[in-house]
Amino acid sequence: MVPMAAVVRGRNLTEAFLQGPILPLLVRLASPNVLAFLIQSSVSIAEGWYVGQLGTISLAGLALVFPMLMLMQMMSAGALGGAVSAALARSVGKGSIARGEALIWHALVLNLAGAAFFTLAYFLLGQDILRLLGGRGQILNAAKAYATVLFAGCVLIWTTNILASIYRGIGAMKFPSALMVLGVAIQVPLSGALILGWGPLPQLGIMGAAVSAITSAAIVSALLLGPLLFGKPTVKLRLGAFRLQAELFKDILRVALPGAVSPFLSVFTVLFVTGLVSRFGPAALAGYGIGARLEFLLIPLIFGIGAALTAMVGVSMGAGNLNRALRIGWTGAAVAGLLSGAIGLIVAVRPDWWVGLYSKDPAVLTAGSDYLRIVGTVYLFQGVGLSLYFASQGAGTVLWPVAAGALRMLVTVGGAAMAVLVLAMGLQSIFFLTAAGMFLYGAVTALSILFGAWRKARA
Repeated sequence: MVPMAAVVRGRNLTEAFLQGPILPLLVRLASPNVLAFLIQSSVSIAEGWYVGQLGTISLAGLALVFPMLMLMQMMSAGALGGAVSAALARSVGKGSIARGEALIWHALVLNLAGAAFFTLAYFLLGQDILRLLGGRGQILNAAKAYATVLFAGCVLIWTTNILASIYRGIGAMKFPSALMVLGVAIQVPLSGALILGWGPLPQLGIMGAAVSAITSAAIVSALLLGPLLFGKPTVKLRLGAFRLQAELFKDILRVALPGAVSPFLSVFTVLFVTGLVSRFGPAALAGYGIGARLEFLLIPLIFGIGAALTAMVGVSMGAGNLNRALRIGWTGAAVAGLLSGAIGLIVAVRPDWWVGLYSKDPAVLTAGSDYLRIVGTVYLFQGVGLSLYFASQGAGTVLWPVAAGALRMLVTVGGAAMAVLVLAMGLQSIFFLTAAGMFLYGAVTALSILFGAWRKARA
């Protein structure tokens, strides 16, 4: 039996999502996410600095594992996590608390399956993957020391991301965001202590970064689980709701499976373009890396907006209000596009403000500045495309955003390979094709929704 208080809360949430002014509601829901994700980005900066104190070998080992870690985070928080948020939001929109509580169990089962897949994949193929990425000798040993601990305990990272997605799906944005900040407050000093051996703690070297990440995830997961078991959220984790149903798995996976393609495309594109840029020398690679780093810092900004869009659009679609869902999607895309576009234009006009923070080498400054002058002008389309991807999760269909991502990869990777390897064109050709792919990603995603992708999915 569902408590009457939970039903009332569900109704109040639905009314707020369906009747409140869109922009103020979006700002209220997105602000905690944006702040938390931006603060969380400080973890990678701090860990990089700590590991850098151990020397170049350890730093290279950390960098070698980064694409695998990035893929896992994008799969758990983005693809599956977004699908879970969307499914729960649609259930709340329908007023079906019982369905929402059943969905939590299905989300946790899929969470365990996803974590098991990454753990098994690493222990079966991880060493070969690290070698394929260029790991040799001491660098390979450093990477293995970090990755072995990370993927052995990655179920806790997955669980943290899925539990946070459950809260976002029911509109509770502040609580998981606050715990993300707490996780950063734990992980940053603990990483330093374990990597460098501060105080009574042992010096574990690069392995300490992984131990810190797993420890922080364990604490945050426990704190996220508590209210679902003992608190009074809109939906709870009740043993009586545990009944696995193929239809509920399908509700999550019809968004999660297509969405899982996007992280693979993103990681492959980054790896391939990096390889092409490296042909132009270390200064070009460093400049490209500095320029591209800004895009990774923009992702948390857009993800924070996108998490709110997933819930808001999902509730409206669940309630059968397609027109409001569309207005929410376009409002979010405009906000994300304007913010990312403004940042892009600033660094396109004054790239030295960003590149100069990392290097004074003239060759590096030239390469990084060229990248930002070309690619920064289309950051607006990155913001539009990525925000509409998350909004499309709420609408229950990500086919066109994923197709747009595939087109982006084809243009960027295929075009850059043709330009450099066949036509022997210069470094700037890679940057122009990167910009073209980014433009197409945002434009195709927006046009698909404009021409009825959400309407067809609802039908």
